[in-house]
Amino acid sequence: MTLMPMFPLGMVLLPGGVLPLHVFEPRYQQMVFDLLERDDIPEFGQVLITRGTETGGDDQRAEVGTVARVLDMEAVPGGRYALMTVGTRRIRVTDWLADDPYPQADVEEWPDERSDDPALPDRLHASHRRVRDVLGLAAELGDLSDAVADTEISEDPVEATHHLATLAPVGEADRYRLLTAPGPIQRLDVLDDVLDDIEAVLRFRLGDAEPR
Repeated sequence: MTLMPMFPLGMVLLPGGVLPLHVFEPRYQQMVFDLLERDDIPEFGQVLITRGTETGGDDQRAEVGTVARVLDMEAVPGGRYALMTVGTRRIRVTDWLADDPYPQADVEEWPDERSDDPALPDRLHASHRRVRDVLGLAAELGDLSDAVADTEISEDPVEATHHLATLAPVGEADRYRLLTAPGPIQRLDVLDDVLDDIEAVLRFRLGDAEPR
């Protein structure tokens, strides 16, 4: 078990996902300052706020989150910080401490279950194709500035499922379902289920769209 500074947000960071942050609250400014004082790699935990807001505290938080590693940090006027972080691995919160001076929690690593299912490579390929197709539909509707049609995913099956979950245009509740799937096969099951609904909505909207 590890004591870790935490950054609850109204979004879900997945392993392999990129998270830019503009740190302006005094409590998180203090967290960044403390991270800079440490000798190890600056990291903190990120979890989804399930009820409440990102500022002011008194929020309710999800149990499962992701470790965010700081890749780049820049001080900006007013004591603020601009961070660029990347998700590295899953964690599960075992106990929240008082938010003094900022949120902290006891966490444990929660690695994905590995799968030796021989169908996994084919399923990954099919899901990758579906994600690109759905992104293309969203781009056609103007929901995205451009389709991410040539985005590569990891050759590691666990990392690849996280990459697909990050790429898919899903809401935060569904993204949390993807984060908490026990392993790659279960994550692809959730992804297929979510994409069915998204694709149906997008195709319905395209059918009603005015000709361009």
